[in-house]
Amino acid sequence: MVDIIVVGGGHAGVEAALASARMQKETILFTLSKENIAKMPCNPSVGGPAKGIVVREIDALGGEMGKAADATAIQFKMLNTNKGPGVRCLRVQSDKLAYGRYMQDKVLHQKHLTVREAMIETLLTKDGKAIGVKLADGEEVYAKVVILTTGTYMSGKILLGHSATPSGPDQEPTTNALSQSLRDLGLQTFRLKTGTPARVKTNSIDFTKTEPQPGTDGFVAFSYDTKKILDLDKQVLCYLTYTSPSTHEIINGNLKESAMYSGLVEGVGPRYCPSIEDKLVRFHDKERHQIFLEPESLELDTTYVQGFSTSMPEHIQDLMIHSLPGLEDAIIDKYGYAIEYDAIDPLQMKVSLESKIVENLFTAGQINGTSGYEEAAGQGLMAAINAVRKLDGKEPFVLRRDEAYLGVLIDDLANKGTKEPYRLLTSRAEYRLLLRHDNADTRLSGYGHEIGLLPRDRYERFILKQQHIVELKQLLEETRFTPKSEVNTYLVEIGYDALHDGTSAYDLLKRPKVELARLCEYLGVSYTPDVLEAVEIEVKYEGYIVKAKKEAERMLSMDKLKLPVDIDYQHVDNLSLEARQKLDQVKPITVGQASRISGVNPADIAVLMIYLKKK
Repeated sequence: MVDIIVVGGGHAGVEAALASARMQKETILFTLSKENIAKMPCNPSVGGPAKGIVVREIDALGGEMGKAADATAIQFKMLNTNKGPGVRCLRVQSDKLAYGRYMQDKVLHQKHLTVREAMIETLLTKDGKAIGVKLADGEEVYAKVVILTTGTYMSGKILLGHSATPSGPDQEPTTNALSQSLRDLGLQTFRLKTGTPARVKTNSIDFTKTEPQPGTDGFVAFSYDTKKILDLDKQVLCYLTYTSPSTHEIINGNLKESAMYSGLVEGVGPRYCPSIEDKLVRFHDKERHQIFLEPESLELDTTYVQGFSTSMPEHIQDLMIHSLPGLEDAIIDKYGYAIEYDAIDPLQMKVSLESKIVENLFTAGQINGTSGYEEAAGQGLMAAINAVRKLDGKEPFVLRRDEAYLGVLIDDLANKGTKEPYRLLTSRAEYRLLLRHDNADTRLSGYGHEIGLLPRDRYERFILKQQHIVELKQLLEETRFTPKSEVNTYLVEIGYDALHDGTSAYDLLKRPKVELARLCEYLGVSYTPDVLEAVEIEVKYEGYIVKAKKEAERMLSMDKLKLPVDIDYQHVDNLSLEARQKLDQVKPITVGQASRISGVNPADIAVLMIYLKKK
């Protein structure tokens, strides 16, 4: 018997297996193929809005995705740089072959971790607890905890036109037995759908008809360990094109040929990453849609047609691709398709990612109803941390909504559930100004070190950075510039009048267009760019940050109010019928958690508060 079994070698499984092994637990990772570990079956990219911040959070806790993304990126791009710090984020174009090899190397050479190739068909249980798995060949392997990270491989079905083929991604094997075994144990499953676009031969694209999309000039990275990235002149270009009137005519004239509109699809597709057919139906008033052309690898002559996901038959896809400016003569290397699969109702899991139905069973990634490599990796890391803590007799590690996007993600799943592939968005985070790209280490490095995943040297570097931040803020508060100060030259340069009265450097930095790096020249000090960025944001947005922290503290007070585990909501007077049903289903552990459940309104929370006082 081992300590932990991880089923699935995708992004969730990789983080779960590495974290478990690094926390000194004997771990087995089961995957269908070692060569497909950390495979990128869809976008050859990591990061983006909200997701990029999740990657920083994974890194701050001691996970691997950020390091892998930095080491194998072929373009780095900061997004939303002209907007507020709450929505700024990093996205990298990944070399998908190099990314997979990087992660495979980490997994195959990790101490305390064994990798086995096998199909898992049954979850083994005893007295309501997970005790291992049964392989397709009948072998039984036992463990104290099982973490399922099956992605889209449970009862997978490839949909193309009017055909449906049982399959995992890219015609890989799928299993019907595992999801049936979960249903037999009382877990509720439901069907979800996602899709992918065609890949075309790069040398067959006429890029003169498209718009180049370069990376960001400067050092930007996911991992706080990364010291060097690919120079800008060596980074690849992505390109932007658009759908044409011909594209719309072809798609609208063949909607019934699409699996989505032919009645073949059972599952619900992603709202925020729809197929091109769905886009044209839902946004019929738009004259055109953006299509990004993204290289998949330096070793491949293939380009990913981002924004053009489809389940149209191949002969229709030919017409669609050739209707795009620049792709008139493009050669399709691989056609797009939709895929349906089984997921577990996330309302049946605790915020620790442990199942409420089967003890010692943890789930992470698309099996929980999410979409995206980043959401999956974050859940895998959190599931492993909590699995290890359970084995060690410790309390679950649960991140609050004001502490991390990972906290928002898991809280949403466990309390609100989902009926469609869940995607993280900045708009889902009510405290997004607190959950920034620049401060992930400030928020989470202490936890990572305490848990045992963040090495000592990395933690010491973090402590030193925090000291420099405090030191620089104090210097800004204590330094006063006078009307005779040389800083007036800089102020006039950027459009301000020279100072008429003494002003602190701190107050001066609050002014628009005043940059901390330039002020430091007049202060006679020098700090690293990450320290300057942190201090500048904290000073310029101080009022908003203070307000957000006060709102978070108010919510935290509700999260400290524990609800009895044996409470019978059917017998709590004055609760609404919907609240009784939802509270019974979710079984929240705090009043704060109860307040975030869909269908539980403020009046119901007031009733619960009265009930607690009486108790």
